[in-house]
Amino acid sequence: MILKSIALLLLLGLAIFSLPPPVAAQASDIAVIVNSANPATNVSMGELRRIFSGAKRSWPGGQPIKLIGRGPGCPERFLLLKLLAMSESEYKQYWTAQVFRGEADAEPLIVPSVGMQKEALKAFPGGISLVILRDLKPEMKVLKVDNLLPGAPAYPLH
Repeated sequence: MILKSIALLLLLGLAIFSLPPPVAAQASDIAVIVNSANPATNVSMGELRRIFSGAKRSWPGGQPIKLIGRGPGCPERFLLLKLLAMSESEYKQYWTAQVFRGEADAEPLIVPSVGMQKEALKAFPGGISLVILRDLKPEMKVLKVDNLLPGAPAYPLH
């Protein structure tokens, strides 16, 4: 009887510890950040795809959108490629073709750090970028995605 109780407790303990903690999913969320003067507060997933593909080039009111990204290998870049359904090489070729055809002035600005993302967003009023929730700085303005903030249970970017 005691052995059965111990075995049951061990199995219960293993089951509990094998479940992912609820905070883990939230910590991996990717926030959409913009220049603090940007009046936008929410973006749909469809708009986000159009923005990051370069199909949508300006914010309401006419401010040009400036894409600010992280380099290959970063979680933000992985999410971006997933959002656009492209591989790294397809993404590079896509933007090279956009610039070559005159459909874009330049490829998205690539920055190596969160600090540089923050500075780039200050420098470009129409700037938009992606940042891991845990790297979010207090002065970064976060947009809701489909009316949800990062950390919400149904938030779509993670």
